[in-house]
Amino acid sequence: MRKRWRRLPLWFMVLMIVPLPAFGGAPLETMQTQVNKVLGVLSDPALKGESAKAVKEKKIWSVADSIFDYTELSKRTLAQQWQAFTPEQQKEFTSLFGKLLGNLYLGKMMSYANERVVFKKETQTSEDTAEVQSEIVTQTKTIPIHYRMILKQDEWKVYDVVIEGVSLVMNYRSQFREILANKSPEDLLKMLREKVRG
Repeated sequence: MRKRWRRLPLWFMVLMIVPLPAFGGAPLETMQTQVNKVLGVLSDPALKGESAKAVKEKKIWSVADSIFDYTELSKRTLAQQWQAFTPEQQKEFTSLFGKLLGNLYLGKMMSYANERVVFKKETQTSEDTAEVQSEIVTQTKTIPIHYRMILKQDEWKVYDVVIEGVSLVMNYRSQFREILANKSPEDLLKMLREKVRG
């Protein structure tokens, strides 16, 4: 699974890829709205060139921060081990994990190659959760990407991304479980700090 996951920088790219029309409710419409916001940033003539790179990155981060629920994502990733962290450690883990994910894929976001994303449908999975199914279409293949979303305070947020059947939450849960089997929450936080700085 880990080997396959290294091929997954595309999961974040959907936030900037040209969307095609789709029909659905609030979760699907929310994702399309965020895609259009990032498209606006990427196509803004005032943000072309190296001098505008920092501003463009900041704007894209803003969109990502508005759609991803890093706390929910962190809780589901750590699962039962979330309770082993103090409230302060939980807060730091959430911040570091969000930064780690963003740093890993921001480069891909900034250099997309006009792939298309087709929003297929949304499925209500419970009273307050849903899954939005999409496909990234390249010149050579189609990659299914599903967004798992949760309704909080009347807003739909992403708490997991599944690419070709591989869940972001489950992938990192497996890695962190192995680390925490022999190390403390503070050890994991130290590793994340180093990765974010690096």
